[in-house]
Amino acid sequence: MLEDLKTREVKYKSVEEFLTEIKKEFGEGDKESVKMVELKRIEQGEQSMKEYVQDFKRVVRGSRYEG
Repeated sequence: MLEDLKTREVKYKSVEEFLTEIKKEFGEGDKESVKMVELKRIEQGEQSMKEYVQDFKRVVRGSRYEG
């Protein structure tokens, strides 16, 4: 895969195929790290405070966040 990127040869037919190959080669990361990144990116946006808190609690589960 890295060789393909270095030579700029594209053999993937879709983004999904490319992402599947990345996950196969590099893994998806441990769940705690993924949750921490998601936690840092969460924003309220157009959600109500109640919806935002529910999303926050969903993301915190399994993250070992203690702050």
